[in-house]
Amino acid sequence: MKIVWAFTGAGHYLEESVTTLEKIAKKHDITILLSRAAEEVLKMYGLYDRVKSVTGGYYKEFVLEHDQEFSYPITGRLSMGKYDFLIVSPTTSNTIAKIVNGIADTLVTNAVAQAGKGRVKTLIVPVDFEVGDVETVLPSKLELDKCQNCEPCLAAEHCEAKAIVPGVEIMLLKCIGCGVCQKMCGFEAVSGGKIITISMRQIDVDNTHKLETIEGITIINLPELLLYEI
Repeated sequence: MKIVWAFTGAGHYLEESVTTLEKIAKKHDITILLSRAAEEVLKMYGLYDRVKSVTGGYYKEFVLEHDQEFSYPITGRLSMGKYDFLIVSPTTSNTIAKIVNGIADTLVTNAVAQAGKGRVKTLIVPVDFEVGDVETVLPSKLELDKCQNCEPCLAAEHCEAKAIVPGVEIMLLKCIGCGVCQKMCGFEAVSGGKIITISMRQIDVDNTHKLETIEGITIINLPELLLYEI
């Protein structure tokens, strides 16, 4: 089968989505779409190269939003029914809000709109599924309470992306998630994969369930459950 997999800028369910993508890509041709935010976030979490590695060739393209300008020509294939499925996982509340209000002004939201026109089944994994607290994983973070303000800062010196401001922060838009900084800091002042609790907003959960009213869209609450849909 031919599948489009679109990533948005969510960190929640991101690694689970990448792992599921890799399993599906072993059996099917997958075109990858990355929103601008997804490109940044995948790099922060050190997952960008894993996603790119499953592509290569016709119907296995790696498509970045900024390369598609504003007309998003790649989504024309969806309107013509050239794919069997469109998967959006993980899906931010911002993307879902646009979809339920008929807004198609990004690569991903345009892909969803064109899939509807081409009768391509769309599977969406939302990050905001139900009201309440959920645990999610952060990218690399500088723990200031553990930082010893070393001179020189070995973590910063060994950061190829020059993303660390010693004693201040990690500039995540530069971070590539390589994890070298964590290994170089002897005081464990650089954390990666730290788990925090966040609370889902009612408005975002409400929008998620509005997706159920849109023809051709199915909500999947966990990335790994996509394996049973394909």
